[in-house]
Amino acid sequence: MGHTYSDLLIHAVFGTKDRRPFLAPEIRPRLYEYLAGIARQEIGHALRIGGTEDHVHGLLRLRTEISPGVAMQKWKALSSGWVHRTFPGARDFAWQAGYGAFSVSHSNAPKVIAYIDSQERHHRKRTFEEEFLELLHRHQITYDPLHVWE
Repeated sequence: MGHTYSDLLIHAVFGTKDRRPFLAPEIRPRLYEYLAGIARQEIGHALRIGGTEDHVHGLLRLRTEISPGVAMQKWKALSSGWVHRTFPGARDFAWQAGYGAFSVSHSNAPKVIAYIDSQERHHRKRTFEEEFLELLHRHQITYDPLHVWE
């Protein structure tokens, strides 16, 4: 076969360091636009980006030559640098050290997009911590409760 074909979708989730509520509503659209640009340039394509004041969700289609780990490293590092350059008062801003990256089938992409779009409403009833642990359970990922939030 002469060509490589793939449809690798991941639902990426990561929070601000210590889940500090840095991402105010007026910042989010600019941040999401920048994250979409990083995705186009470095990762593949962002089908949807959303979140709340303390975390971000993204549904990403990865290029064949990039791993989820490299994608998350670039997405977080480049966007963190942008936040520091764009908002000089945000010297303390950082993303949490880790992330969640969950595989998504093409047929489930519309559900994940709807989920990302409903983050504001969703988090009126549930914290980011509760949501993230639920994602780990749903994807049957083993974790150490003492070290999830380091």
